[in-house]
Amino acid sequence: MTGSAACAEFAALHRRPGVPLLLPNAWDHASAAALAAEGFEAVGTTSLGVAAAAGLRDGAGAARAETLAVARRLGGGGRLLSVDAEGGFSDDPEEVAAFVAELARAGAVGVNLEDGRADGGLTPIAVHAAKVAAVKAAVPGVFVNARTDTHWLRPEGPDETRARLSAYQQAGADGVFVPGLTDPEAIAGLVRFLDVPLNVLYTPAGPSVARLAALGVARVSLGSLLFRRALGAAVAAAVDVREGRVPRGPVLGYGEVQELSGP
Repeated sequence: MTGSAACAEFAALHRRPGVPLLLPNAWDHASAAALAAEGFEAVGTTSLGVAAAAGLRDGAGAARAETLAVARRLGGGGRLLSVDAEGGFSDDPEEVAAFVAELARAGAVGVNLEDGRADGGLTPIAVHAAKVAAVKAAVPGVFVNARTDTHWLRPEGPDETRARLSAYQQAGADGVFVPGLTDPEAIAGLVRFLDVPLNVLYTPAGPSVARLAALGVARVSLGSLLFRRALGAAVAAAVDVREGRVPRGPVLGYGEVQELSGP
């Protein structure tokens, strides 16, 4: 499949009313390969997982090299890959566009760009919109998912969320992402307000995927959930062994893991 065909296929997965794209997020080759083998239509990366695996802080703009390395490792392997690129690792729109172009050459068909900052603030609307526009001008086929962190960083009301999403879609975003949004009425209201697909972050305490589908959500991301659960399971297993208990939960066999990699 050519790059343009893969990009078109990925975009089409966001245009199926009542059938949202469930996007699990990987952090290395093994996790991505295992998810793809389970039949998931596309795989994303988690910036927390990629950064933490390298001993770096997420959202601090420190994991540019690691993000590109993961994209090169995972892209072009017959799977549809979307990369979580934090805020693009720069506030210069042209630098962000150049970085996303590198991700595209590595095989990524989508990219997630967030407006949250490490200091707890938000990137100015005009700056983030300019990043989106620059990326779409440089690599028009890549699906740009423009994320706003208003529900995490400024939970006082919907006005800023809508203003930001409106600016991002006008700048050319193919979809928008509002992590932290769990209220069904607010979700349905945004779906009606937007002209592009809405992405919501799944949370065990929030609506189910079926409920989100009924509300009109086009994409449901798992974010860092799988990475955090994997860490928790690893620590729990080690503690079980130390305390004389048999570790609980499913375990892939040695041969199964070997099969996830090439010869």
